Amino acid sequence: MGKLLRVNTREKTFGFEEVAETYAGLGGRALTSKMILDEVPATCHPLGKANKLIFAPGILAGSPAADSGRLSAGAKSPLTGGIKESNAGGLVSQKLARLGIAAIVLEDKPETDNYSIIVINNDGVEILPAGDLAGKGNYAVMESMWEKYGKNVGVLSIGQAGEQCLKGASINQADMNGRPGRAHGRGGLGAVMGAKKIKAIVVNDKGAPRVEIKDPDAFKAANKKWVDMLKNHPVTGQGLPALGTAVLVNVINEAGAFPTKNFRSGRFEHAQDISGEKIAECIEQRGGITTEPCHPGCVIKCSNVYHDKEGKYLTSGFEYETIWAFGAHATIKELDDIAMLDRLCDDFGLDTIETGVALGIAMEGGMIPWGDGKAAIDLLSKVGDYAPEGKIIGNGALFTGDALGVDRVPVVKKQAFPAYDPRSCKGVGVTYATTPMGADHTAGYGVTANILGVGGTIDSLKKEGNIELSQGLQVATAAIDAAGLCLFVAFAVLDNEDGLSTIVSMINARFGLSLTPDDVLELGKSILNNEKEFNRKAGFTDIDDQLPEMFQETFPPHNTTWDFTLEELSGTLKF
Repeated sequence: MGKLLRVNTREKTFGFEEVAETYAGLGGRALTSKMILDEVPATCHPLGKANKLIFAPGILAGSPAADSGRLSAGAKSPLTGGIKESNAGGLVSQKLARLGIAAIVLEDKPETDNYSIIVINNDGVEILPAGDLAGKGNYAVMESMWEKYGKNVGVLSIGQAGEQCLKGASINQADMNGRPGRAHGRGGLGAVMGAKKIKAIVVNDKGAPRVEIKDPDAFKAANKKWVDMLKNHPVTGQGLPALGTAVLVNVINEAGAFPTKNFRSGRFEHAQDISGEKIAECIEQRGGITTEPCHPGCVIKCSNVYHDKEGKYLTSGFEYETIWAFGAHATIKELDDIAMLDRLCDDFGLDTIETGVALGIAMEGGMIPWGDGKAAIDLLSKVGDYAPEGKIIGNGALFTGDALGVDRVPVVKKQAFPAYDPRSCKGVGVTYATTPMGADHTAGYGVTANILGVGGTIDSLKKEGNIELSQGLQVATAAIDAAGLCLFVAFAVLDNEDGLSTIVSMINARFGLSLTPDDVLELGKSILNNEKEFNRKAGFTDIDDQLPEMFQETFPPHNTTWDFTLEELSGTLKF
């Protein structure tokens, strides 16, 4: 599985070490969460020297396995105060795997304000001064890194939000065009990187050997079956490639689960204006790109490139959650304004969900008018100016609500809700409440059976079956994250009897193992147990596994409420 690269950010030294027996065979989220539990004091300050920031490729990274290029980042979250894993596409994961690096571990904390960059290649590691990059956004940083170290190097960087250690700060990755369109967004991990004064990490695998496949023939056969499965599924083979993740706008709006004006309604009257269909139409007219991969080897290709009215590049990776947060949640209907807000988040290094919800809270508190896209752009620009207003918004939804005296703040464990109302999509609501990560749809995407009819059908408006749905999906998702696979492969896996066994076959062929699907599911359970244990040590209890009281309100159009009790949710993830 390679070696650990430990970097002492205070002393600006590094060292390689063998992977300890306790971490053997782990990758991605499995490795980051286990290391955080073992090595980070749960009660430490997230921005202090005791916290660690860990980047780990999944166990299939670097292999030809389709859609296996996701990188996990883990730390104690400045936003939630609990454990956090956030993964993203890009170029870094596969390059680390080819360099034989199982994880990068950033430790300690500098005593000065001088930033550094870490350059990793086949010849070794350098820790270099980065004073010329301080104060710059991710677009400028990535352009500079590609100019200096060559196109197609992997880059992880922070923008102005990370430098200010704001709780909504992301760590962005260079996409396949060298732009910061891929983000480790949730949980404020960019603030941890900023606290450790690391402006960027550059990874170049030129000259590195290919990843060894123990049984090439078996791997090739399993991967072919895997690719066919992904390409033939209606979601991963048709819907996502055609319209990107924004294909969900009209679907979720029609289902009455599209949170509008800070979760007051499940339908947005201007949904058509910000839909995937509308985005595809604009891209076609303006000369953008409707479908591209977020990392090499992706066959789903749900990313895109969006141009402005003059046909000039505006943003990329323009996704459903972002469009909802800046759109329906804030009642902004101008697609170009939403795209500009997305671009600013990529440049400053901010989670678009947390920031979009915070802007809605700013509207709730009268800081700017509802639906005013230009005012939202002006306010968000304050982050790049290091202005006080920017520090409010950049610290996320709860912080913004506290600053403005707003009590209607949709958060769990201090993290903002994503783009599905839990009263009309109760499976994902259970996930919001119970995942160790704070409100996070990707931890257990109950939308599958609740609304999309993938992996069966469970009524989204009733309680029955939704705790079990969320629990099963959280276990499976943790295992997928450990493999380094894209979350969207779950659509095909859930609808194919041999979906999980095909993944296991690739893992077995890659390493010469004889794992079973049950072994992989047990891994998923162990990951969740580790995460729950860290949070327990950090002071979390069952009281933290519930939704805010605003969700007791009746929710149109289905007139549902959140009716799960604390007792019903207690112990949901105890294995």
